[in-house]
Amino acid sequence: MTPSQPSSSQPSSAQPSGPTSDPAALWSSARRLHPIYAQLAREFVIDSPACVDLETAVDTPGSESVERALQWLNDMDEKIQVHQLRQFLQNSSLLDSEALVILVQHFLAKTTKTVSVRDKVDFLLVQYFSQSSPTELDDSGADLAYVAQGLEPVLGKVELKAPLWLNALDRTLDAARRCRSLDELLHGGVLDQGRKAKMQAGDLFYLPIALVAFTRFGYLMRRIFFRLMLADLNSILDGLTELEKEGVETIDCRRAQFSEQEPIIRLRMICQSWKVMFQAEYSSGQPLRMLVDLKASVDAALSLGSAARAEKKAARTASQNAKPRAAAAAAGAGGAGGNATSSEQSLTQSAADDAEAREFEISATPQEWNPDADSQPDEEK
Repeated sequence: MTPSQPSSSQPSSAQPSGPTSDPAALWSSARRLHPIYAQLAREFVIDSPACVDLETAVDTPGSESVERALQWLNDMDEKIQVHQLRQFLQNSSLLDSEALVILVQHFLAKTTKTVSVRDKVDFLLVQYFSQSSPTELDDSGADLAYVAQGLEPVLGKVELKAPLWLNALDRTLDAARRCRSLDELLHGGVLDQGRKAKMQAGDLFYLPIALVAFTRFGYLMRRIFFRLMLADLNSILDGLTELEKEGVETIDCRRAQFSEQEPIIRLRMICQSWKVMFQAEYSSGQPLRMLVDLKASVDAALSLGSAARAEKKAARTASQNAKPRAAAAAAGAGGAGGNATSSEQSLTQSAADDAEAREFEISATPQEWNPDADSQPDEEK
């Protein structure tokens, strides 16, 4: 076994405590989670029968009522996906800090922890820490000790002795910080490294120190993610401004699922709305691939414009060089030179007009795009 790989021989005492058997505590937790799950079911049209026991909300239920409530929650857990939790979090006031703690502890108490349970725990811990941390927190300040302190209401006090295999998370963060665009982050293999680390951890993912380390990793990755998204948006807006200065009104944005002649003014409005939306917490519904492809479309339009400008400049240079030759020919031809000069000027003006027209043919003759050659989107979890 290499030091970079997690070991399954860790003592079981390091694992989080198991589920409580206190019926009163179980019932209290179930009642707190019921409105959240009920609203999730309504919002995402999840087919699930109502839990009468929880809807009546009696204070001292019988053991059978508690069992039915727990079974209803377990059934809902299997139907609710992690991306639905993300989306729900953006629009609901039910998931405050207290509800997040109860929800995380609900999943941590499960005896059978599936991949879905792991991903929900991972997301909810990152979300809880993000909501409870100050916005001015510097990346360097979010060390293991700081994150562990922030997670104490969920995990209790955690011993800060990290196994060597968790060092892989720092190496992945370093690779993410070197990415220069969202496209590079999404398709450069960095996100795969993070997913691989979670997968290889197995049950050791639930070690308290591992939960702290993965929460820190997710929090810092989210920050890198937002920085790159905003940088790409600013780059797109700058590109649209440059195109507008050149007189371009529409560009080919089919690769970004827009039209072949998409108005720049509309693209600017969309980017401004995205900029506001991306200030919120991350959700899987964000059009990540669309943003990457829109940047590529704007870059392609700028590239075509540069080529057209170079062609126009060459045409003007040729026109200027032709004028002395036309004047000499006119001087040598005598009276016939007047017609020759007029003809030469007409051809020169025509060439210049053609070059100027080609500069603004970005929409009329778009660069061919092959959708089959494009890779599939790879969205963050």
